[in-house]
Amino acid sequence: MPATKKRKPKAAAATGTTWYEGFKPYKEKRGEKYMNDNQHEHFLAILAAWKRELMEEVDRTVHHMQDDAANFPDPNDRATQESEFSMELRTRDRERKLIRKIDEAARRIETHDYGYCDSCGVEIGIRRLEARPTATLCIECKELDEIRERQTRT
Repeated sequence: MPATKKRKPKAAAATGTTWYEGFKPYKEKRGEKYMNDNQHEHFLAILAAWKRELMEEVDRTVHHMQDDAANFPDPNDRATQESEFSMELRTRDRERKLIRKIDEAARRIETHDYGYCDSCGVEIGIRRLEARPTATLCIECKELDEIRERQTRT
């Protein structure tokens, strides 16, 4: 029987977990202080798992490129391989930038700046941070930022 790839859950509501394999959404207690030690630990664990997963993907890419690299005599085959490798490297470059953001988020947790909007200072919110652990803006400021970005492009 062929091995099947493990799929990540698509929705927290359907599976009871976030998209991070094995992590359950944080259950806030009544009167609990925002970004307390338990919440910091929760997000540090998510960030560490996410970074570990990205680093494993980098290793797989390196091994794949080393194992599959061939000097094809046909120029079309060489071009196809170069195109595939180029696309993989672009993806890894985006992931490298994401790893940098993950590291920055972990530093923000250590300095107790995590979970607060860089623009207006309000709480970003547990659910938004679980959806995007590297978020640095609240929903409202992010929307304004995107509107400004669209206006400058046109």
